[in-house]
Order: sequence, then structure tokens, then C-alpha cells
Amino acid sequence: MEATVATENQTMIAQMVRDFGAQHIKPGMMRWDETQEFPRQVFRQLGELGLMGVLVPPQYGGSGFGYQEYVTAIAELSKIDGSIGLSMAAHNSLCTGHILQHASEAQKQQYLPRLASGEWLGAWGLTEPNTGSDAGNMRTTAVLDASGEFYVLNGAKNFITHGKSGDVAVIIARTGEVGDSHGMTAFIIEHLQRLHKAIAH
Repeated sequence: MEATVATENQTMIAQMVRDFGAQHIKPGMMRWDETQEFPRQVFRQLGELGLMGVLVPPQYGGSGFGYQEYVTAIAELSKIDGSIGLSMAAHNSLCTGHILQHASEAQKQQYLPRLASGEWLGAWGLTEPNTGSDAGNMRTTAVLDASGEFYVLNGAKNFITHGKSGDVAVIIARTGEVGDSHGMTAFIIEHLQRLHKAIAH
């Protein structure tokens, strides 16, 4: 088995994350845990370091790195605080990643710069109360309204990653028949915090 050698970028990112963690994460992480506070400012600062858009190309405001650098950033963050490492990974992979891989060019230009900068935190909604994360049996539907311009989403999601703290979400809903693996569509939902406040109980 060959030993892996860190690239120059990986070494740079690892040291950058360690320095950042010592200054901005370690001093507050016990308090955040005890008070159940989500340290939103940390993710804005991670955005300034280029870590909220690790895989996003520079033309959309990202760092344009590959998966080796991405995994290095997640691993080093998680050594300091596992929850922050997980949140950074979820933001990059679930919300931002889906927009990067599957959105239209106009959507990429609209959303990726704000996600990559850390101005916005990305959320992800797949899991449902009755079907869990079994996407094939998902019950949330999306149907075009009478105008044919807008979709109306109807259903319930739970365990939404960053559902309480996110700004924009990718939500998966059914546009085809139950069991049809091609009958699902990803929707970008803005103003998530405002929506959360409106439906909170």
C-alpha cells in the first residue's frame, strides 16, 4: 500500500484551519454547546477563508479546489469541533453542491457567490416523517400552478439540515409517481429563516 503525500494546497489548508480553529472556534465551542447556540459568525469567517465554496469555481466566487483539499478542510475542522466540520461539509456538499452540479447557469450565478462567501448558509431537505430518507417513497409533491409558471410544494419534511439556521435550501419533492427514481426534482427555496419563523409553533 502506497503512502499518500499531502499536496502543497492540502498542507496550506490544514495549517490555515488549525490556526483559525485555535483563534475562532476553541474559545467558544463549549459555550456554544452548552447554550445550544449556532455560531453563524464562524461560517461567515470560514467563507472569508474560501472554505464555504471549496469546490465552487472562481467564476462563481469559490476557491476552485478539488476533493483532496475539501476532505482536508473537513478533517481538520472536525478535529477541532466535529459539529462545525459536519456543518461546513453539509453546506458545501448538499446545498451548494447540488446547485453547482445541476442548476441552470442563471441559478449558479444567482446563488453560488453568496453561498461560497458564507453570506448565505445552505440547507438541505429530503427526509420526511413517514418515509425517512427513502427518496423513492417520498410523499412531498410539487405541482405546477394554474399559471404554469410556479410550482406549489405540498408535504412535510423533518430533520432538515440547517433548517433553522440556513438562508437558502435545496428541497427534494416528487414530480412523478411514487417509486419512480426519475420522478423527483430539486427546488431552491430562498429566505429559509423567514419561512421558518412563519411556520414555527
